[in-house]
Amino acid sequence: MSQRSHERIGERRTDDTWLAETWADPGTRVLVLAGGRFPLTDDRDAVRWLAPAEAPEGERLLLGERQGVVHYAVLPTKAFRAPDDWGQLRELGPDLAAVDRGFLVQAQAMWEWRRAHRFCGRCGGGLVASRGGYVLQCEACGRQHFPRTDPAVIMLVTDGERALLGRQAVWPEGRFSTLAGFVDPGESLEDAVAREVREEAGIEVTEVTYFGNQPWPFPSSLMVGFFARATSTEITIDDDEIEDARWFTREEMRAETEAGQLVLPGGISISRSLIEAWYGGPLPGQW
Repeated sequence: MSQRSHERIGERRTDDTWLAETWADPGTRVLVLAGGRFPLTDDRDAVRWLAPAEAPEGERLLLGERQGVVHYAVLPTKAFRAPDDWGQLRELGPDLAAVDRGFLVQAQAMWEWRRAHRFCGRCGGGLVASRGGYVLQCEACGRQHFPRTDPAVIMLVTDGERALLGRQAVWPEGRFSTLAGFVDPGESLEDAVAREVREEAGIEVTEVTYFGNQPWPFPSSLMVGFFARATSTEITIDDDEIEDARWFTREEMRAETEAGQLVLPGGISISRSLIEAWYGGPLPGQW
């Protein structure tokens, strides 16, 4: 979900005249996102974009521009109900066109932020949107609120020929993933990796190396992926963090995924990319 699919044209967010003109342009494309759901084409592999005149009433968000075409999202009013056959990003993400995923990730993150920030955190006053939907200003005290992004680390720990995976108690039987956790205030990413692995599995690590990152708008995370080398191998579970953790060899991982005994994250997650990069190729099965 991290592909760059369009220009965000942030400099246009303060140009009210331009915003009005582009909204009046029938060539502008609009994504409707209602309760996290959006309309699909008949093949269900792409967003069904609307013209501005076709969009329901709601909050407008300037998403950006692609190939000279301006794209918006509309967050409809509460009275609007999304049809049951509309899609959700988390379910359909890997099957959608890459260009649509880029717009959807942005819109999903903004929708999550808007529904979580309905009143001023300082005084409780009402909020009014401006700058293309990217600023909420309090009507009472004037404080401005901006979209938030919460950094989190996600890591595959290895000890040479084995990789460490864990599972949460609420997950279905057989589901495992890489370890992950939020970065504490004032903490470096590398220190967060070491702390989270120690807290969740009792394993000490070194040689923390960057792999890649991924926006995860459920609701507002930036997942920063790492590999780390274990300097200890005895697992000690923190029951408040995870239910189980195991070391897997490549052969065990292949055999158990083929048998359906081990279920790994889907392709929408950077966790899958970390695992398959270490494994050396694609693995069967996913959530």
